[in-house]
Parts: sequence; structure tokens; C-alpha cells
Amino acid sequence: MEILDRYIHQLLEKSTPEAPIWYKEEIGTDGHSGWNYMDGCMIKAILELYHITQNSLYLEFADHFIDHFVREDGSIVSYDPKEHNLDNVNAGKTLFDLYKLTGKEKYRKGMDTVYSQLKEQPRTSTGNFWHKEIYPNQIWLDGLYMAQPFYMQYEVEYNGCKNCMDIISQFRNVHKLMRDSRNGLYYHAYDDSRSMFWCDKVTGLSDNFWLRALGWFAMALIDTMEIMPKTMIAEKEELNQIYRDLIDSMLPYQDEETGMWYQVVNRGGIAPNYLETSGSAIFAYAIMKSVRLGYLPESYRAFGEKAFYGTCEKYLSEENGELQLDGICLVAGLGNVEHREGTFDYYMREPVVKNEAKGVAPLILAYIETMMIK
Repeated sequence: MEILDRYIHQLLEKSTPEAPIWYKEEIGTDGHSGWNYMDGCMIKAILELYHITQNSLYLEFADHFIDHFVREDGSIVSYDPKEHNLDNVNAGKTLFDLYKLTGKEKYRKGMDTVYSQLKEQPRTSTGNFWHKEIYPNQIWLDGLYMAQPFYMQYEVEYNGCKNCMDIISQFRNVHKLMRDSRNGLYYHAYDDSRSMFWCDKVTGLSDNFWLRALGWFAMALIDTMEIMPKTMIAEKEELNQIYRDLIDSMLPYQDEETGMWYQVVNRGGIAPNYLETSGSAIFAYAIMKSVRLGYLPESYRAFGEKAFYGTCEKYLSEENGELQLDGICLVAGLGNVEHREGTFDYYMREPVVKNEAKGVAPLILAYIETMMIK
């Protein structure tokens, strides 16, 4: 798709490590975005573009971007592992590729810096990582994507897989605790202490099925399975069954016309619910990738392709000579702030923005999947 190639180059031309155009959240007091998971999503996508196109522009951009943050001793600008924020682990995934491609020893040291956080990350009574230290006792679906693929890759490549079963256990617990057996969907978050204002005092669960959180969970499963060693055949099949069940539970909610999904997945007919870009692109990517890797039958590919092309058709457009990707929910979460109460109205209130990494990166990853089958 020539339009997507143009769009990607437009984004890169306008972005620097200090001020990437795809970063729309609050800028720090120094005017910079800092080490964050949105950049991690984008640079991972750009590295995947390099792998499939062999265009050195993509590798040079990714290397320059991450090099800006990682110091020679492996410490990372604006990142403190002791904050225990799982979001900050995500960008660490870029270090594996960049170390192999560039040989820069600081990237190898940077992996150890990120891994040091996981060794100290507080845990719930079930053994799952807290999403953040400021969100005690909470598991969010988002956190599985932010941490587990990095955790698995580090274990496989550098730690002899000593803690691989810890990763499997955390997925099992989410499946057990956060899945609604009636529709097969997963709630956004769970409070192990049952103390937060947003949770059900019996189950500990939040109220709704947020599309992007479900997408993060799907990506966490497929990306983790891809990295798992061949010795973990039974565990991979277990995760694959969880993944298949999730996709089968999502498909009845796929919009017939566009192939997209709604911001609150199971309430598509209720205004002002809307077809949302980031989560739809994530599922487009996850479904096509899992078909390619043999985790879903070939017949599922059409669902992923429909979501990809439908998202592009609905939300990728040209304005004043520049391409724009619209329909991206900026942020949504639970937590300690009362306006983030997890109701349907809350998910409708959060801003919808253009050209933001959480929508752009998965759309690029889905685009790469379409290139892989040509």
C-alpha cells in the first residue's frame, strides 16, 4: 500500500528522539517525552519494517532513537527501574534486535537494566506483577503485553529459561481471574485487594471490556508464544488455547461493514461508542500473525485482513497534503484517580486523537503481515 509507505516516511521525517510526532501524551517538565512504552511500540514496528524490507533507513532511525536513551553503562535516560512501572519494560524489547544488528554493548547492558525491574517488581497474592507501584495489587491486561514478551525473550536468550514457568503462571492467573465465562472476554483490570473504588468487591474486577486492553492481551500471548523455546510444547499449546478462545470470543463483535471493533467491545449499538483504531489494528496484526505462525487456521486470516483494510479505509486520510490516522483512543485506565472509574461513560470520555503511536504502531505491524503473504 503506497499510502502507508508515504505515511510511515512522513512520521519518521517529523520525529526525533526528544519529540516524536506520534507521542501525544503529557510531555515531561524538560519538554521531552522520555523512555516510554509508546516509543517502544513504534521502534519495534520500525525494526520489523527493516527486517522485511532491508531498507537501512529504518534500522538507522531505530538505532539513533534508542541510542539517544541508553547510556554506555546500560542505564537509561529518564527510566528508573525502582518505579516498578510495567509500561517502561516494553521499550526494552527493542534492545534485543538492536544489540544483534549493531553489536553495541550498551544495548546488552540496557537489557539487564530493564530486567532488574522485573526481579524486584511487587506481586499480587497470585504471583502476578503489579501493573505499577502506584497501582498496588492491580493486574491490568495492558501489563501482560508490556512485560511478558520481554521477560520471555530475556529468559530464553540470557537466563537459561529459569523463570519461564513464572510467565506461564501469570497468563494462567489472568485467564482464571479476569475472563468472563459468559462471553469469553476479559475485563480490563483486577484488584487483588478488592479495595479500589472501581472494582467489584466480590470478584475484584473492573466493569467493562475495553478493546485495546483485550488487544494488548492478544499481542502478549502471540508475541510470547513466538519466543518460547521448543522444550515448552505443552505450555505453548496451553497459551495457544487461551489465545484461540479469545479470538473466537472477539469475532462475534467484529463490525460487519468495516471489520473493526468498538471501544467498549460488547456495546456496539450504544451511543457514543465508536469503532476504535488502535485495538482494531492490534487484532488485525495478531490474527494475521498467528495464522502465519500456525496458531490459528488459515480461514482466520480473512478476519485480520478485513480489520486492517477496514481501519485504513475508515480512518487513514489525507488533509492538506498530509496523511492522518484518526480514531485512536489516547489513554484509558483504572487507578487511584476518581474520574478513571472504568464505567462505559468513562471510556467514552477519554480523548480521541490522530497519529498516535498506540494506533500507528499496530497498523504498521498489521501492514507488515500483509507483506509477508505476498
